Amino acid sequence: QKMPPSLPATINIQEPRWDQSTFQGRAKHFFMVTDPRNLLLSGATLEEARRVVEDYRAGTVQPGLTEDQLWRAKYIYDSAFHPDTGEKMILVGRMSAQVPMNMTITGCMLTFYRTTPAVLFWQWVNQSFNAIVNYTNRSGDAPITPSQLGTAYVSATTGAVVTALGLKSLTKHLPAIIGRYVPFAAVAAANCINIPLMRQRELKLGIPVTDENGNRLGESTAAAQKAIFQVVVSRIGMAAPAMAIPPVIMNMLEKRAFLKRYPYLNAPLQVGLVGLCLVFATPLCCALFPQKSSMPVSSLEPEVQDEIRKKDPWLETVYFNKGL
Repeated sequence: QKMPPSLPATINIQEPRWDQSTFQGRAKHFFMVTDPRNLLLSGATLEEARRVVEDYRAGTVQPGLTEDQLWRAKYIYDSAFHPDTGEKMILVGRMSAQVPMNMTITGCMLTFYRTTPAVLFWQWVNQSFNAIVNYTNRSGDAPITPSQLGTAYVSATTGAVVTALGLKSLTKHLPAIIGRYVPFAAVAAANCINIPLMRQRELKLGIPVTDENGNRLGESTAAAQKAIFQVVVSRIGMAAPAMAIPPVIMNMLEKRAFLKRYPYLNAPLQVGLVGLCLVFATPLCCALFPQKSSMPVSSLEPEVQDEIRKKDPWLETVYFNKGL
């Protein structure tokens, strides 16, 4: 006799497991999405997770499958495969690579900020990594052309380097602790340039807006502006603790005999401190705004409002994916 399936085929795994209308629910979701341990999973584990998720979506429930196992498979699948194309994503571009990659790059930025060649090199490395992340997590609805990618990459790198070198020259006669914050100012400036440029197609043509049930109502540039603003705030917020707290601690440690005796520990200590900050800052700042963001119909462009009123005269709120 066949065993009954462990689960009903009605769990909505298109949406996150936790309530996304609360900060706590969003934080739990992003702690799973950005978990660096997902990078260590084998190809066979990723393919098994893909099979579980695709079978379940097709209405086939594997015997003995529990709800926890289903959600675990969903988060493994989401960590490695593109949501629109289904292709396996570049390893360093995945959200689970954010903490290890950023802790290394940011730690080195904060350690080697004193010389101009070091500033140039690490700002270039950082923007190269950002370009890979933005390309890997691109939207299927708004693909990035090679020329857009190149423009965003060159502009953001130039903006970061010019800001870093300009601020570095201004802080020459100020206390050393001020100089340590130059990399953060450069990264914040680069985010303000990089993300809007990388998503310029959305700013020109708009992003899809839907009703509560996901029915597409049109494309809005006002929604795109709000989405990109939220992502810029989140990215700057992610960088802030990692680039603001370690400099204070390192400034204190460098005055002690311990670091003078073992100067080679400077970089590992800095990278470790940055990593500790990023483990929490990355998911918590991703959770600042709901992934499925919303805005009143009255805030959209007049022509989009007219289009929506024809379909649903009483609709007050539309929803859109803000991106990451």
